[in-house]
Amino acid sequence: MTKNKTKNLTTRIVIGMGLGILVGFILQLLMPDGNDFVIPLYFFDFSFRSFFVDGVFEIGGQVFVASLKMLVVPLVFVSLVCGTCSLNDTAKLGRIGGKAVGLYLITTALAITFAISIALLVSPGEGVNMDSDTLFTSKEAPSLAQVIIQMFPSNPFTAFAQGNMLQVIVFALLFGIATALSGKAGERIAALFVDLNEVIMRLVTILMNLAPYGVFCLLAKLFTDISLSTISNLIAYFMVVLGVLIIHALVTYPVLLKLLTGLNPIMFLRKMRDTAIFAFSTASSNATIPVTLETTTKKMGANNSIASFTVPLGATINMDGTAIMQGVATVFIAQVFNVDLTIADFLMVILTATLASIGTAGVPGVGLIMLAMVLNQVGLPVEGIGLIIGVDRLLDMTRTAVNVTGDSMVTMVVAKTEGQLDESVFNDENAGQKIEEIDFHHMKDGKA
Repeated sequence: MTKNKTKNLTTRIVIGMGLGILVGFILQLLMPDGNDFVIPLYFFDFSFRSFFVDGVFEIGGQVFVASLKMLVVPLVFVSLVCGTCSLNDTAKLGRIGGKAVGLYLITTALAITFAISIALLVSPGEGVNMDSDTLFTSKEAPSLAQVIIQMFPSNPFTAFAQGNMLQVIVFALLFGIATALSGKAGERIAALFVDLNEVIMRLVTILMNLAPYGVFCLLAKLFTDISLSTISNLIAYFMVVLGVLIIHALVTYPVLLKLLTGLNPIMFLRKMRDTAIFAFSTASSNATIPVTLETTTKKMGANNSIASFTVPLGATINMDGTAIMQGVATVFIAQVFNVDLTIADFLMVILTATLASIGTAGVPGVGLIMLAMVLNQVGLPVEGIGLIIGVDRLLDMTRTAVNVTGDSMVTMVVAKTEGQLDESVFNDENAGQKIEEIDFHHMKDGKA
């Protein structure tokens, strides 16, 4: 596989993103205020919205995301069992888990502290007089005790079917430990899981080759329906959140990586490009797990025994992007409603958001639930969330890209400190690229 071919996938994904955004804006100009654009033909009226927006783009985008999500549970389970089996000392799991959770909490606390500081400096809510047309009803978040209890599945097949990642992780760890302790029988099972892991990763590679088309459909649909007037009303809030997200991804993570491991942060960011694009287009850390795992193991050199644990865990509890949104949103809503928050209030916001990142792990709509908790904690009206919902979808895409970058950074740190990182792979700019594209012309000869 030549270097030109390996770069071709990244180039095609970026082209797909650009064309999707461009087509979305063109369709929005043709259909202002959500109105349809219809061309009368001889036999029927051709509807742009029905054919393109609700047809081609909706189907293409949702099938792409569904295909990625289809792999998440089997990939996490198989990969984590493989990783656990390969650990010579199963007691390392506790140390690895402690490092991973500790790093995720630290980066979350840094993220929200930085977000609040920048928001106070910029003051995005001053002079904003908005009436919310959207009512937000806060859901009750589970307690940390409930989350711990619910981590252990009473029926692992139900956990698989529902995609409950914490339960899948726990069952995979227990199954992997039991396999490692089962002698010859365990060795046969472990060998089977290694083969299964190779097959699933090849399926990931196939789907990655379809990514440019899926990304195009997703972004064309999004930018057709997104309200530009809403963004203009919230431009200060939008730009502050976006700016802090970008700085956290391009500055905070690389600095931490350099300080804790000595690895080259520029190389790290280069190898994160495709994964960040996937995360941005799908707006789902879970859907991006297959790509993140491939990046951290094949391109960056982390051992599967580390990555198979830290990546799914990070996709579940690492919410740096959400924390940044919460920090800026808290300051914004307080300024809009003319509520003065004290230093103690801001410290409470940092503490609540950091701990809630674990306490609300795996809960649908977790970002808004966490924000409601934070607002309640400092006495701000939860209805203020309705002000920012209009631009949250676009920011959610960027938050996800930041989150998966954090997952990969923590994976590198844990792998390096555990002696489970192949630095020659990390420093090789072309490492892992040979599997990125498949020559479909040779598949008929049994080659890929």
